[in-house]
Amino acid sequence: MAWNESGGDDKDPWGNKNDAPDFDELIKKFSSILGRKKSPSNGSGGDNKGGGFKFSSSRIFSYGFFAFLLLYGSQCIYQLDASERAVILRFGKFYEEQEQGLNFRLAGIDERYIEKVTLTRRYTQTNSMLTKDENIVDVTVSAQYRIANLKDFVLNVKDPEGSLRNAIESALRHVVGDNTLDQTLTVGRENIAQEVQTRLQSYLDIYQTGLIVQQVNIEKTDPPAAVKNAFDDVVAAREDKERLQNEAERYALSIVPEARGQAQARIREAEAYKEAVVAEAEGEVERFNQLLAEYQKAPDVTRDRLYLDALQSVLSNSTKVMVDVEGGNNLLYLPLDKIMEENKKKGDDDE
Repeated sequence: MAWNESGGDDKDPWGNKNDAPDFDELIKKFSSILGRKKSPSNGSGGDNKGGGFKFSSSRIFSYGFFAFLLLYGSQCIYQLDASERAVILRFGKFYEEQEQGLNFRLAGIDERYIEKVTLTRRYTQTNSMLTKDENIVDVTVSAQYRIANLKDFVLNVKDPEGSLRNAIESALRHVVGDNTLDQTLTVGRENIAQEVQTRLQSYLDIYQTGLIVQQVNIEKTDPPAAVKNAFDDVVAAREDKERLQNEAERYALSIVPEARGQAQARIREAEAYKEAVVAEAEGEVERFNQLLAEYQKAPDVTRDRLYLDALQSVLSNSTKVMVDVEGGNNLLYLPLDKIMEENKKKGDDDE
């Protein structure tokens, strides 16, 4: 017997019994594990040969392939909400950008990057900056931004948000360096924020990060600790100055219109007085001209008339009358005011 020939009784050359099951028996056992129902026995406790339900290897492969397709398909189909966008890379190269709704990708082949493009993000940082007048100031700046171009955000820059941080620091350092310490701490903060936003957006556009800056705020600016108390006093004095200026402006706005109204009233009164005086003067001139014409016609009569009118005008305003009796030394006094008062009292009593 050759060394590679089996011996009798199904033994191999080394004396081991050759009892390995064949492939069909393995298929039967696998079918029973999967829960396949065998045909009922004939009650005699026989071997039930040929009565079981067998699976062929091709059918098992078909079922396995179908299950694989279902599992793979579930990994390929996904959904994006209204705020999300996705970038698909196929074999490392940009393939497409997908929007909201049901989308498809080849799992295991395509790389998928999902981001919320409508979400406004916020970043805050504090840096020590050197001002134009060579002073150090601590500036806290915050930036609000969102993704404007998802393709650029994913592909062009490895760390877009890290680039944003570096760009903020660069823009802030440039702008603060063009302003004095006083401007940075007080009145120039709003202008600094606008300039930083403009410069920051230009940097991000150059880097093609796909980010858009919505707003930049200078949250806080603090002077060096050694001079902080002095700057607080300066700020307080400036605020007092602005308060007093505002109060003076409010007072001016309230008093100037009133003064203008009084001036206009005085002007109108003066114009009315002027017109009255001019009209009276013109009337006197006209009366004198008429009187002159009459005087030229009859001087004596006109002279007597004028004398009598003058006496009437004087005596009508006097309550006392002196009568000089001709040829006598006595002066007669008539108390007309007393007489008029007594007559008035009598009239009141009669009523």
